[in-house]
Amino acid sequence: MSTRQIEVQIMGQSYLLGCPEGGEPRLQAAVSKVDAAMCKIRDAGKIKARDRIAVLAALNLAFDQNDTPAPSAALPAAASGSGQEASPERLHLLLRRLDQALGQDGQLL
Repeated sequence: MSTRQIEVQIMGQSYLLGCPEGGEPRLQAAVSKVDAAMCKIRDAGKIKARDRIAVLAALNLAFDQNDTPAPSAALPAAASGSGQEASPERLHLLLRRLDQALGQDGQLL
């Protein structure tokens, strides 16, 4: 199966992605989900760093794919798609927990 490159936009930034022939609709749907998740997190609070927004969006999308319920404090409400606004305190708490889990260097990525 051949692969072609397509250009997409996520949170206003262009990306050139490889896509198998016939996979464009699925890729575009995935891009739309990621873009919406990242924009929602960005617009919800004080988080401005693209890498932190990307990590939170990835966690939320992965969480949404999981059928098992998670503790209510695991993800900020505005980022999890619940329709509630996340407080800056909850967002900062989650970022702090991510930083601790990822090591002593203080970097998410």
